[in-house]
Parts: sequence; structure tokens; C-alpha cells
Amino acid sequence: MFETLSTGNTATASRTLQGSMADASDVMPILPRQAKTVRDTGLEPRFVADLVLKAIEASGKAPLPLLAGKLRLSISVLREVLNPLIAEQQVDVAWCGESDIDMQYQLTPIGQRTAADALARCRYVGPAPVTLAAYRAMVERQALRHADAERITPAQLAAVLGEDGLAADARATLGAALYARRSLLLYGPSGSGKTQLARKLGRLLPGAIAVPHALIVSGQVIRLFDPAIHVAPPPSARGSTQEERRSSDARWAVSQRPLVHVGAEMARETLELRYDAEQGVYHAPPHLQANNGMLVVDDVGRQRMPAAELLNRFIGPLDAGTDQLALQGGQTEIVPFDAAVVFATNLNPAMVFDDAALRRIGYKTAIGAWSPNAYRTLLRRQCRLRRIDYDEGAADHLVERLHPQSGRALLACYPGELLDRVADFAGFAGSEARLTMAAVEQAWRSMFIASDVEA
Repeated sequence: MFETLSTGNTATASRTLQGSMADASDVMPILPRQAKTVRDTGLEPRFVADLVLKAIEASGKAPLPLLAGKLRLSISVLREVLNPLIAEQQVDVAWCGESDIDMQYQLTPIGQRTAADALARCRYVGPAPVTLAAYRAMVERQALRHADAERITPAQLAAVLGEDGLAADARATLGAALYARRSLLLYGPSGSGKTQLARKLGRLLPGAIAVPHALIVSGQVIRLFDPAIHVAPPPSARGSTQEERRSSDARWAVSQRPLVHVGAEMARETLELRYDAEQGVYHAPPHLQANNGMLVVDDVGRQRMPAAELLNRFIGPLDAGTDQLALQGGQTEIVPFDAAVVFATNLNPAMVFDDAALRRIGYKTAIGAWSPNAYRTLLRRQCRLRRIDYDEGAADHLVERLHPQSGRALLACYPGELLDRVADFAGFAGSEARLTMAAVEQAWRSMFIASDVEA
């Protein structure tokens, strides 16, 4: 059966479908407006037709709402594509309900062959990508470096850092780096809390952003959206209007500003597009996923690439606001790069970078041992989180005896690790976890080798 699609209940159906696909937060207006025609999508008609054929092939019989949800395209765009496919006898209507949206589509033998050819070129079947030009414009619109962008205040910094035991000058440096949107180097011994601090700084970046599920670059699909990185904002009190939900482009997702963390495992190839031969698509590198957010480069000096090369890989593009990424065959494309970059190392910065390299990093601050009072406060807070009663005598024993005897500094990592062991020993013994001198001694001995404990 071949049938040209009618338009009778399209408007009502489209409103219902787009309302279900869109997020219900008050940040919806930041999304682009919904594409009403294939031309509005910026995509080649043949590419969209192939995407529709592949989606139908994957489903067997595909209802129109399923196609719209899978490809994140409006009903009007799908009708514009499906009508000629039906006329060309590549698709037919397998079932039709009471309304014109209540339809299921299937491939004809001709359509099956066309879909197979499309799958041989690229197996991607998902949200329709957006163009690189559209992505560049969106990143620029959401850029952190804008002079009129919202800036961090001392009160906001204090609220997030809480009782972190940082000296006043260290807090001021962190605040200035975030205010200026310049690169930052955190250095100090392992366990001093640099990584946790960097993650907290990432939470200070204000506002929500729009992130495309995928990009199309020179005819190639690049997966960009990652739900583990691009986390939806918390529900708002107001919510968006029905008109806002209906008119937004579902190819984009609303996300908190992303926080991307890379460490010693990073290599040169990590920072390039990764081609997935099985799927025929590329995966975006971490700094592309970090756009309009924060990139934390941890364990600097321990990567499989020289620290100076690592710094150059980020600082130059960061200053320019663009980066170059290569597709297979050597073709390069200019992509936007807008992220707050935080470097962290437990090595001596002078041994990692030369003077010229250090000058290129905007701000530097040491993260080291905590004061005894701040350390006790941290221990008390960690006890509260684990519902372990805090004992002043046990805390004194830890701070005034165990740490000095072993020569171990009062670092941020120790309270939580000690309390976890206190809970482990108590759980194994079938008793309630309590912070006592004996429990602290037992946990301390289990953390370090004998020579350390007896030192």
C-alpha cells in the first residue's frame, strides 16, 4: 500500500510529541527553535532520508512518534522526507489508525536495499546531527569569556568551598582565576585534595547550556553528547511553557556546564577525534565535550606526552577560542574551544614546566597541609556524613600523636579514608562504628606499612 501523508492532525500531534521529548525546565529558551523543514535543519536532504530509512530498518515497523523521538526531528520534517520516499516506493504505510499521526511505516524491497547501502557507509542511527556552523554559533553564544558573562562572587566561592581549610590567599587566587576565566594550576602533595577542589570549582560555573547530541562535519557524524558529562539541570520551580517546549529543537539537550576530568592515562591520541570503524562515526575528544564548561587535567607530568606539549595543546587553542581536529584522510576542521582549564600536579611545578610555560598559565596556587583546626573540622564533617559520633579525644590522638610520629602532613585525604576503615572493622566485628582512640589506631595501622607507623 502506498499513500501520501496528509496534514489533518499534524499540528496537534506535533505539539504532543515535542512536548514529551523536551525538557520541562525554565532553561528551554536557550535551545534553538525547532526545525520545521529539512532546509531548516541545515542537513543535506539525502542524509536525512538515509537517516529515516535506517531508523525504519532498525525498527521493522516504525510508528511516526517513534521516528520523531529517535531522530529528534519534527513531524513536519519527517513528513517532508517520507512523502517522496513513499512516492519512490522505498517506504509504504504498514498500518494506519484513526488519526494521521497514528501510522506505522515499513521499508519496501527497494527501501531495504537503499537502507543497506546507507548502513554500509555509516551505521549511525540516532538524533539527527547539527551543523558545525550551528555549533560554533551556540558555543560562542554561551562562551565563558564574554565580558558580560555572569561572574563568580566571594560569597558563592565561600558557599561551595565551605570549610575546606584553604588559606585566604589561596581562596583569593581561585576566585580571581574563575572571575577572569583564565587557566589555573593547582599543585601540592598527593592526597591534598586538588582533584576534589577542582571538581568543586566546576560547580561554580553558572547557568545551563545547550549541547548537540551529534555534529556533522564534512559529511561525517561526530558523537558529542555524553549523559555522564552533560548532566541535566535540576528541575526549576517555574518550569517552561508549553510553547517553549513545543518550539525547541530536540536535537539539542539542556545541560549543566560540563566538568570533564582527564588524568595520567591521557595520551596524544586522546585529544583527537576517535573513529569508530564499526559504527562509521567519530567520538569527540574530552576538550570538545568540555566546551562552555571546565576541563580538569590531573596528574600533569605523568602523562605519556611531555608536559610542555600538553600545555601547548590547550593554552594556544584556549587563547584563540578554536582548535583543529583531523578527520580520517588528514582533512582538518576548525572547532570551537571554550573551557575553563585547571591543571593539577603533585610534582614540583618547576620540574614539570619551564619558566616560559609557567608564565602562560594564568594563575597558580599551592594546595597543601591543613591547619590542625581545619583538619579537626574536616574530620567532624566526615563523621557526620558517615553517622559516626565524633570524639574530641580520638581526634586529638590523631592530630597530636599519630600524624607527628609518622611525619605525615594533615592532608585532606586522611579523615575520610580513616573513617571508612573504622566502619569496615566495626562492620566485620558486628558492632557500631565509633571514633575512639583504639579504632583510630587500628585504622591507621591498616593504612600504612609497619615502618611508616613506627617512624
